[in-house]
Amino acid sequence: MAPSTTVPSASDIEVPETLLKKRKQNDKLREEKIVAASAARKAQKAKRKLIFKRAESFVKEYRAKEREEVRLKRVARSAGDYYVPAQPKVYFVIRIRGINEIAPKPRKILQLLRLLQINNGVFVKVTKPVQQMLHLVEPYITYGEPNLKSVRELIYKRGYGKVNRQRIPLDNNAVIEAALGKHDILSVEDLVHEIFTAGPNFKQASNFLWPFKLSNPTGGWRTRKFKHYVEGGDQGNREENINKLVRQMN
Repeated sequence: MAPSTTVPSASDIEVPETLLKKRKQNDKLREEKIVAASAARKAQKAKRKLIFKRAESFVKEYRAKEREEVRLKRVARSAGDYYVPAQPKVYFVIRIRGINEIAPKPRKILQLLRLLQINNGVFVKVTKPVQQMLHLVEPYITYGEPNLKSVRELIYKRGYGKVNRQRIPLDNNAVIEAALGKHDILSVEDLVHEIFTAGPNFKQASNFLWPFKLSNPTGGWRTRKFKHYVEGGDQGNREENINKLVRQMN
């Protein structure tokens, strides 16, 4: 017969109640995390599909608009007339002059436009009050109508968002969704579309974008920088030629 021992076996030792409760709680939390992660993956997958479908619809919209413009030009040419394009909806405004010798009123307008430094750029919606403001600060800025390529390149390459008054890079659609999701803007392509088409939530989208910090143009400014663009300078409205300047500064 084996000698008896006073050392208890593993089966004889009772587990403390607190340890059992902790184990059950940890198991429950682990299961909840697994379920939540699975649901998040499904939601993310559905969101990606939605974003992709939206991007496809935007491309179709842009192409249809281009084809319609080409068709109207051909119709006008065949009838012996001239095609006059629609008035621009959006301007891209760039500050080209510093703070020296600025009167209080233009200084305030530049602050309202968020153009606080040289080579800062912003998108603005074309309205009568905005046009009057741009006319008053014309010696300090240059502006024009950006095309789709310019809008997309600016946002993808130089785009930063304003989140809690901080400058956050747009490296993830989640940043945009968190700030503009309530306005149905979920991705960078949604943001590009809202800016380019001057949509109903243009103000929120434009205010979300931090003013673009551009470089000096490749090859430098013109010799007479502070004359109007039509006089051989750089300031004022340069219409579609703003896109060439954006390429040089981006």
